[in-house]
Amino acid sequence: MQLPWLDPGEPFPPVSTAWDAVQPAPGLLAAGGALDVESLRRAYTAGIFPWFSEGQPILWWSTDPRMVLHTGDFRLHRSLRKTLVRFASSPHCEVRMDTAFDDVIGACSASPREGQAGTWILPAMVRAYSDLHRAGFAHSVETWIDGQLAGGLYCVAIGQAVFGESMFTRVPDASKIALAALVAFCRAHGLGPIDCQQNTRHLASLGAREVPRDEFVRQVAYNVAKPPVAWRFERSLWAQLLAD
Repeated sequence: MQLPWLDPGEPFPPVSTAWDAVQPAPGLLAAGGALDVESLRRAYTAGIFPWFSEGQPILWWSTDPRMVLHTGDFRLHRSLRKTLVRFASSPHCEVRMDTAFDDVIGACSASPREGQAGTWILPAMVRAYSDLHRAGFAHSVETWIDGQLAGGLYCVAIGQAVFGESMFTRVPDASKIALAALVAFCRAHGLGPIDCQQNTRHLASLGAREVPRDEFVRQVAYNVAKPPVAWRFERSLWAQLLAD
């Protein structure tokens, strides 16, 4: 059960060496290293993500199975469809991308989580993903109502691979609107499935499902090699969800 300790810049071990179900933290791969842009880019490209709490070292994970949302499987429940129709038709409502990344990640870090006493989005993580955003590898999807930021999410994107991170809401359904906008955007641009990392009932209710890690890693390798797209949301993209 010895866990590899990484020096900054040191290569990650193969994901196949992550702890399995018989060990105390299934999916845990390594500790240490650094949260710089290059380390994060290498990690996500290999199907690895950081996740740790206050007082812990940087911990790197590659879970098996992996929770993903194929955009064609997104479940647009009747109540959310009605909300989206109203939102998309209102001149006072809009989705923006990358206009308030720092505000979005800050709000995500401050949002209480069911069953959690604190947050894993520590100041070091906020700085790291803000740097990743400035490098062009992290994006925010923002729900704006009456000129106010009502909710949103942030994600990592390398090539055409998308990795969901966290979301927040200040108005009912604002985070769901942001997720629906991300799904519509990914559909319109033919982007790969959205990585959700770990299984939750909420994600499953929206159509996410578990896939074997080796399948996930192959899909990521295929999608990161594709050219990136311009992250910009236009109202016409809602047709990806609402056309029928």
